[in-house]
Amino acid sequence: MASLKSFAFSLVVAASVWIGWYRLGGGAPLFANLLEHWQIALTMVFGSFIAGATSEGGGAVAFPVLTKVLSVSPVDARVFSLAIQSVGMTAAALVILAMKIRLEWRVIRWASAGGAGGIAMGSALIAPQLPPAVTKIIFTVMVASFAFVLWALNRHFPARHQKLPVFGHKEKGILLTTGFLGGVMSGLVGNGIDIVVFSLIVLLFRVCEKVATPTSVVLMAINALVGFAFQLTFLGGLSQEVKAYWLAAIPVVVVGAPAGAMLCSLLNRTIIVRVLLALIAVEGVSTLLLIPMNLPVIAGGSVSLAGFLALYVLMYRCQTYLPPDIRTPATAGHFRAGRAMLGAEE
Repeated sequence: MASLKSFAFSLVVAASVWIGWYRLGGGAPLFANLLEHWQIALTMVFGSFIAGATSEGGGAVAFPVLTKVLSVSPVDARVFSLAIQSVGMTAAALVILAMKIRLEWRVIRWASAGGAGGIAMGSALIAPQLPPAVTKIIFTVMVASFAFVLWALNRHFPARHQKLPVFGHKEKGILLTTGFLGGVMSGLVGNGIDIVVFSLIVLLFRVCEKVATPTSVVLMAINALVGFAFQLTFLGGLSQEVKAYWLAAIPVVVVGAPAGAMLCSLLNRTIIVRVLLALIAVEGVSTLLLIPMNLPVIAGGSVSLAGFLALYVLMYRCQTYLPPDIRTPATAGHFRAGRAMLGAEE
C-alpha cells in the first residue's frame, strides 16, 4: 500500500531526475522546449500514469498518439517510447521496490534475459524492413488482443497464485521464449514485453494480477533501459527531434509513473480496466479510420491477431497451473507429480 514514506521517496526520485534533466538539457532553454512540445508532455501525463498503474506501458499511449495524431514516424515514435519509458518506468519501479510490493523475481530475471535478445533483433533487423502502416497495425493488434486478457480477468476467474506454482526447466524455457517475443514487439513499437509477459503469467500460470502488474512494470523498465542503451550504442542514438520530445516529457513521467504505481495499490482495479478497454477501443477505431487498408496491412494484421488470440485462448483454457482444489483429476495428478519432481524449487 502507498504510504507517506513511499510518497516522500517518489518525491526524492522526481527531484533527482529534475536536477539531472536541468543539467543535461542546458538549463533555461529546456522550458522553451517544453512549451514548444507541450503536446508530447500532455500525452505523457496520461501515458506515464497508465504505465505505472497497469501492465500496459507508457508506449501504449505514446506510440499511437505520436504516429496518428502528431504525424511522427513509427521509427521516431518507437525510439521515443523506449527513451521515455527508461525514465518513467524506472522511476515507477524504484517506488514499487520502496513500497515493498510483492514481485515475481523469477519472471523478471528469465523474461528480461529473453527480452534483451528480442529487443535487439526487433530494433535492428525487423523494424527497418516493415512499412510504417504494417508497424502501426501490429501495435493495434497487440493491444486489441490484450483486451481479451482483460476481458478474461473480469469473468469468473479461478483463484490465483501469489507466485509461480511450479518453476522448472519447462517454465524457464516458456519465460525465456515469451520474453524474447515481447522484446521483439518492444523493438518494433517501443512497448510490448510487459503486455505479453503479463498475459502469460496471469492466463497460463494463474498468478494474481496484484503480483503480475508490478512485476510487468519492473520488467518493462529493464527492457526499456536495454532498448534505449542499444539505440544509443548501435543504432545512431537519438535524432534532434526525438531528443527534444524526450526532454519535454521527462519532468512529467517521473511524477506520473510513480503516482500510477502508488494509486494502483489504492484504486479499484475495475476502474483501471475500464479505462484501458476504452483506450484500446479508441486505438482500434482510429486505426481503421486513419490507416490505409492495403493487402500487406490486412495480411500482417490478420496473421498477428490470429497468432495472439490463439496463444491467449490456449493459455486461458489450460488447467496445468490451476490450484489443485479446482483442477480436473487428470491435471491435478500432473501438478502433484511436477511438484514432487521439482521438490518445490524456488
